[in-house]
Amino acid sequence: MRSHPGIASVVFAAIALSATSTTSFGAEAIPAPGSKLAPASENRIITESDVTAERVGSSIPVEAIGEPVSAVTLSAAQWVAGADAASSYATVDGSILPVDPKGKPINFRVILPASWSRRAIQQGGGGMNGMIPVGGGGFGRGRGGPSDPGVALYGSDSGHQAGFGGPRGGGPSGDTWALNDEAIKNLGYMQMKKTHDAAMVIMERVYGERPRFNYYRGGSQGGREALTVAQRYPADYDGILADVPILSFSSLMLAPELIRIQEKPLAKWVTPAKAAAIRKEFIRQCDKLDGLADGIINNYMAARAIFDVTDGVGPADPWAALRAPNGVDPDPEDRSASARLTDGQIETLQLVYSRYRFATPLANGVRTFGMWLPNTDVAGSGLIESVRFRGQEGAGDNARVHSHLGALGVTGFLMQNLAANPLDYVEGGPLNQRRRQISEWLDSTNPDLTAFHQRGGKMIVTVGTNDTLASPGAQLDYFQSVIDKMGQDQVDAFARFFVIPQTGHGLTGVSYSVNGDGQTIPVTQIPAQFDKMGMLMAWVEKNQAPPKVLVVTSGNRSLPLCSYPNYPQYVGGPVESASSYVSTAP
Repeated sequence: MRSHPGIASVVFAAIALSATSTTSFGAEAIPAPGSKLAPASENRIITESDVTAERVGSSIPVEAIGEPVSAVTLSAAQWVAGADAASSYATVDGSILPVDPKGKPINFRVILPASWSRRAIQQGGGGMNGMIPVGGGGFGRGRGGPSDPGVALYGSDSGHQAGFGGPRGGGPSGDTWALNDEAIKNLGYMQMKKTHDAAMVIMERVYGERPRFNYYRGGSQGGREALTVAQRYPADYDGILADVPILSFSSLMLAPELIRIQEKPLAKWVTPAKAAAIRKEFIRQCDKLDGLADGIINNYMAARAIFDVTDGVGPADPWAALRAPNGVDPDPEDRSASARLTDGQIETLQLVYSRYRFATPLANGVRTFGMWLPNTDVAGSGLIESVRFRGQEGAGDNARVHSHLGALGVTGFLMQNLAANPLDYVEGGPLNQRRRQISEWLDSTNPDLTAFHQRGGKMIVTVGTNDTLASPGAQLDYFQSVIDKMGQDQVDAFARFFVIPQTGHGLTGVSYSVNGDGQTIPVTQIPAQFDKMGMLMAWVEKNQAPPKVLVVTSGNRSLPLCSYPNYPQYVGGPVESASSYVSTAP
């Protein structure tokens, strides 16, 4: 038997989130949503005459760009006149041409407010990118514009002009960029540096100076990009905001295929009929680990320890209650919460909820991929599929090839054959060297953030434990690797890793309708939103460190959000009040 980890209490903490009112929990106050920080300095004012073709120029010297390019071309600036300087701005578009003539250009945009606070934010992308994430209308703020309208924004399409599955309205030919190594490296890391350097030149030409404070902000793919620049280009950024980052990108693209490969035998297929039973079992075993049966799995570390059968702790067979007698399911179509699982189906679930070990180490010596945590969205993002795919037992003659958001990275980046079946991948097989190479280009898993810390950089990262699109397990493992490398005190000096229990990829979530005691309970919204950008700016510009515990509010409920690895432990009092919880270490 594996032993359950002990619990010791200590009192203490293309996605953009709206802010809600927050207060401190025995620590500094958090900037209220929409509140303005003091200007970085007196605003720099420009007019249309400051963005002439002569001043902006038509190109940027290649030596001004910190990664290899063949040329940088600029379009004429477009001036958008508002009622006053606060609502007027200019946009400058450009293209960064590849060194490889078979590669694709990086198209980028810089938005220059007429009244500039000497701040800039580089906006990350989303999904597989393929479009410029700023300039979507109005003031052109793109996703999640900052509360301060005086901030200059910039971002790029990352070096390809097609979304997942080919160009919009087109065909798979639009995915051929995924066969080009320079395009892959652009997506992974080089486009961020190239776009940054080009934007700095443009700001210097227009404003006469570079920004006093420069930030990178992004969620999902953009969150990975944010962590990448902190790891690779620490001198360029003062603050990093990374929401739900897909930091082990190469493995996240492959993970759904590993599940489908595991399910090749019909006997190992976990069908949607089993979702309710799996969800109920997670709640039954994990809901009360925080001291309260409220349909929320707050103690995510203990929950993970129960169902990760590779970590050496927790019960030997966490699925025993669902295991069908003699391994034979008496009713495969049973969709109730009392359905049973075959031994083969349990093997698949053990893969999904345990760390996956690679045949050889990947970038930064990473040996495992964290996979997923016990949650209430067990079928989300294709973790459970309702059909059989080509290469799986029982699939029809016309069965389609398995596809998901990251499948292009498997057939294109890894297999270098867009017509390949991703279920033909073999761990440790002939693609092993290519697998490591792709990891070196795409994964943001370097735990040594010393250079970023030493130059004064600050970082806020968020994770939702119910996130079925990203891998919360991989995110938590990365946080631990940073702490192991740098020490908790050093990490606390420049970073907050906020874990938001039972929220998904958009950092929203609700309690489950049945609690760990099997009782039907009202569904409530899980408080999750806070002004992350305002908090980050206050930390960078005023040295106002965020507390390690935040109190967030939704409706009449408040809840403490804790920085990894702590979680909110219920100690008594009204369940809807944050004062009834303490931050607790696993």
